[in-house]
Amino acid sequence: MDSGDDDVPGYCKGEKAAGPGSNDIYVQLVISLSLGISAFVTFCILRPRWKTLYAARKRHHDPQIALPVLPDSFLGWIPALYKVTEEQVLASAGLDAFVFLSFFKMSLRLFATMFFFAVVVLWPIHEAFDAGTTTPPGDTTKDASIYINLMRDPTNPNPLLGDPEPEDKSWTYLRAYLVFTWFFSLLTLYFMNSETAKVIKVRQDYLGTQSTITDRTFRLTGIPRDIRSEEKIKDFVENLEIGHVRSVTLCRNWAEIDALMAERRNVLRKLEEAWGAYLSQRPSTRSTSNTQQQRAANDNAEADPNSDEDPEENERLLAGDSLRDLIAQRERPKVRLRFGFLRMRNRNTDALDYYEEKLRRLDEKIRVARKKEYAPTDTAFVTMDSIAACQMAVQATVDPRPGQLLTKPAPAPSDVVWKNTYAPRYKRQFKSWAITIFITMLSIVWLFPVAFLAQLLSICNIEKVAPSVGEFLNRHEITKALVQTGLPTLVVSLLNVLIPYLYDYLSNIQGMMSQGDVELSAISKNFFFIFFNIFVVYAVSGSAALADFWTIIRDSLIDTRTIARKLASSIQNLNNFYLNFIMLQGLGLFPFKLLQFGGIWLYAIHRMKAKTPRHFAELVQPSLFNYGFYLPAALLVFILCLVYSILPGSHIVLMLGLFYFGLGYFVYKYQLLYSMDQPQHATGGAWPMICGRIVVGLVAFQLIMIAFLVLRAAFIAAAFIAPLIVLTFWYNFYFRRRYAPLTKFIALRSIKGASSPSLMSRPYRDLNQAEEQTRLRRRLSTIDEDREKGMRFVNPSLVVPLEQPWIYQDPPPILQGSPVDSNSGSVSGNDGSNGTTPPRVNSGPGSVSSSFSLGDTHVWRDNGDNNV
Repeated sequence: MDSGDDDVPGYCKGEKAAGPGSNDIYVQLVISLSLGISAFVTFCILRPRWKTLYAARKRHHDPQIALPVLPDSFLGWIPALYKVTEEQVLASAGLDAFVFLSFFKMSLRLFATMFFFAVVVLWPIHEAFDAGTTTPPGDTTKDASIYINLMRDPTNPNPLLGDPEPEDKSWTYLRAYLVFTWFFSLLTLYFMNSETAKVIKVRQDYLGTQSTITDRTFRLTGIPRDIRSEEKIKDFVENLEIGHVRSVTLCRNWAEIDALMAERRNVLRKLEEAWGAYLSQRPSTRSTSNTQQQRAANDNAEADPNSDEDPEENERLLAGDSLRDLIAQRERPKVRLRFGFLRMRNRNTDALDYYEEKLRRLDEKIRVARKKEYAPTDTAFVTMDSIAACQMAVQATVDPRPGQLLTKPAPAPSDVVWKNTYAPRYKRQFKSWAITIFITMLSIVWLFPVAFLAQLLSICNIEKVAPSVGEFLNRHEITKALVQTGLPTLVVSLLNVLIPYLYDYLSNIQGMMSQGDVELSAISKNFFFIFFNIFVVYAVSGSAALADFWTIIRDSLIDTRTIARKLASSIQNLNNFYLNFIMLQGLGLFPFKLLQFGGIWLYAIHRMKAKTPRHFAELVQPSLFNYGFYLPAALLVFILCLVYSILPGSHIVLMLGLFYFGLGYFVYKYQLLYSMDQPQHATGGAWPMICGRIVVGLVAFQLIMIAFLVLRAAFIAAAFIAPLIVLTFWYNFYFRRRYAPLTKFIALRSIKGASSPSLMSRPYRDLNQAEEQTRLRRRLSTIDEDREKGMRFVNPSLVVPLEQPWIYQDPPPILQGSPVDSNSGSVSGNDGSNGTTPPRVNSGPGSVSSSFSLGDTHVWRDNGDNNV
């Protein structure tokens, strides 16, 4: 040991940055319960008072698919929410919500079974035998010394090859690790396989009993130049003899019209803001009073004392004249225009006149641009006359030439990102590879701030930087426990809250065709980040110390046994850290998600910035539920529970896992059904991704158990786990071949009508189930099937009505002469902006706020008992 280590206190030797003591988990429990209970009580108090926030989605719900009305009592809403059936979830929230909640239910059943065996079998084994590991929350310092002595014993040149006693001893109690590694792995595969079969059955029934334009449309890419016209594409598809073509939408280079519409939206908002600033001004009180006095004197002088006219009528006439005076005395807003050489000259001009004239000229350009013929691209949306014809097209290879005439399922019309439909393929591929490389580099670079902040939270490092603070913490045990326990997990949680927003932005600019694909991409990116930074790096290094991670990787290249030793010891050392992490995520932060604490602060900020009726109308819209923000964290907790399901303290980890997935199921079920909106449409496409990440967790669990048994010198037991890894990879291959296609396509036998007398056409259901299912009307995410029937695949920039400025409380009428057909009210699209149509608002009082009625501007104003 170096001489410099003599100055280091004994308790600092070998201490890790993010490794709180085992006794400190009780402090974390108190912190988590305090945060969670306070947020839950606040939610129960505010829920019946702020119904337009906590029941925002219910207010926009189709009354024909009525969800149960939740009572206004303090806890009465919990049993009512629990009684909401899966059929009601499907009918009101769609397949994506059903799949998301199914993952939580499957996790509850799986970990409840594991918890039973952990308590009945594994806990007595851990109590009876000392496996040389950390005891379930016990004395971590003692066990750490065991690791150090085992790996650094100077009398034993090879610490893993000591006396033969460990090998004999391993078959007395370490074989339980072998047996339960196989048992828990097979149990996980069984639950995942059973849930997959259920999801597939529900998906096939759900999509096979209805007919929408999305289900009858496929996307055709790689179209050769010689058939890039609607007529030729129609003839080509019909010559395949799979069905008749209803319509063809050939994507063209609409960059010009999309740019004009985007500019028009910006000008329209600026004009509305200028009107808002103009109408919100207060005229001069002195000039107003003088004018009123002068007018009153003139009227009194001219008035006939014997006149029989109604004085109230005169007052109303005078009030109207006064209002005109008030408007005339307001100062019109100005806008600064820059011009000349290098835009160095400027002048102020009337903002209302400037933006109105600019809007008028843009409208003329848009009308001309809508009549132009644009160059075709290699992408088209083909709508068939039946779902079966569409499914035959997407499940078949149409052209023998590679990369040409490829068929894929089409997204919903409201889900299409139209600006990416005409982007060249090489640009989209370049964006995809560039963003993938950037994310990989970011995951590595992100280690530095995480490691730096985590190391500052070590008591020993604090003593080096600020000795007085370190001495204070050593004198106060509770404060020290708070720093070592709460702050590491809080810092890791907060740092990883910021990244999903960045990854969501990167997914949106990656060039994908639909928002559903963007959502799935965000899930994949966020999971990779948190799995690598929170699990892999910590599991290898044993802490947040970045130097340890690179040192271990370097040593592993020299001696492969180093990684096995360090992996097993690190997982045990981090047991309490991950316990605190799961505890904070579940008990502490889930109630805050239910409370929508961040949304409340964002509302307050947006409310202060709101200037126009459009701004106030946007405030009352439901918040968006982003699966990419919530699903990766749940998958990480699933993997952590799986990894620690056998090790000492497994019953505590599994118990916290049950609390996490139980609370998460209720919180997300409430948000998906009542309070938050989910405009994405992926038809349950997240389930194959969930299963793939579970397989990754299984492999990590098996590798860690091998490392743990190797560290205990139980080589024979470790060798018997190796075939399990091969079996897991085989199952992943089997899953992709057998189940993955059914999560992407609709089976032809599932497309028969529900009135078919033959049950063989519906292989998954009996007659009673079929009759019950047909009574449920399907919803695509937040869009009802009836609404989608009026949609068609067309760029909204070509047909959307040109809005007038929204100045007063009521939305403006549609301009006469807008190039809109009879279905224009249902035509929708996604071009990266939500400003093409005015937000949907209720016509009742208080549903739309404005700058004129300050009493109605609160977004959570109670609009009556019919809100929920």
